[in-house]
Amino acid sequence: MGWRGILGLDYGIVQAPLGPDISGPELVAAVADAGGLGLLRAPDWECPEYLRGLIKRTRSLTHKPFGVGVVLAFPHDENLTAILDEKVAFLQLSWGEVPQELVNRAHDAGVKVIPQVGSVEEAKKAMAVGVDAIIVQGHEAGGHVIGQDALTSLVPRVVDLVGDRDIPIIAAGGIVDGRGYVAALALGARGVCVGTRFVATEESYAHPVYKKLLVEGEDTEYTDIFGRGRWPGAPQRVLLTAFFSEWKSLLPDDENETNQPIIGHTAIHGMEKEIRRFAGTVPNRTAKGDIESMALYAGQSVGLIKEILSAGEVVRTLVEEAKLLIQEKFNS
Repeated sequence: MGWRGILGLDYGIVQAPLGPDISGPELVAAVADAGGLGLLRAPDWECPEYLRGLIKRTRSLTHKPFGVGVVLAFPHDENLTAILDEKVAFLQLSWGEVPQELVNRAHDAGVKVIPQVGSVEEAKKAMAVGVDAIIVQGHEAGGHVIGQDALTSLVPRVVDLVGDRDIPIIAAGGIVDGRGYVAALALGARGVCVGTRFVATEESYAHPVYKKLLVEGEDTEYTDIFGRGRWPGAPQRVLLTAFFSEWKSLLPDDENETNQPIIGHTAIHGMEKEIRRFAGTVPNRTAKGDIESMALYAGQSVGLIKEILSAGEVVRTLVEEAKLLIQEKFNS
């Protein structure tokens, strides 16, 4: 099944690159040590030397392979050069078309390329440039959601598209436990990409209040009210909080966060930043202010998260639950 052999890793579990800095070296190293693929998130601005420092810090914490996620919608050329110079094992790309030239450069550096897609058409383009695996994101996913299709319909179509090519399909969206892992395998995926469950871990750089609300939360909603000014056309799935319920219909379509009051402050990748109401800024550990009114991204299965665990325990539990489920339910 999908436990072993994917991209040379112990398990087919990928920790999503959680922005803006929620998946830092500690989380990534813990996932890698547990046999999964941990992904740093590159800053959304050019800062190659800082990024090299993140990579080196992660290497000081683990000897296992890991990767870096880059959002192509933001400036990234210098950051990509730093990643390839450092010969990080994996380069994860999202929100943009992957150029052949970049794939060639990565492969020349010994770096595997894993784009995230939200449609069959995007998957076709990724296959055409020779990527090493494809993350297929369903509409159930938390954070910025690029596609409109549910995982149950999208993954099998991409799996059929890939056919017998050695391009592992990794399912992303609403997967937090072994049942979701098994469901993804049944759809034809060879691995799963998990985001929200890893936000709610001990090593995650998310603010403690954010983690607490994930454990307590039950529902999410797909919206575009957060971060319209900074990242237009990038809708998101968020936790259904009291703030969101009150304000979701009050922001006119032609307005964004730029003229809203400041509700907090934070430091992201060493840069001090103000947080305005309706900004897309996720509260990390340094955030101060009205945390519950900030963007709290979460996937549809958030209601299945009942406690804060270590990242290693999340990986182990996913695998053990999935194995047990298959042995007890499907091997009779």
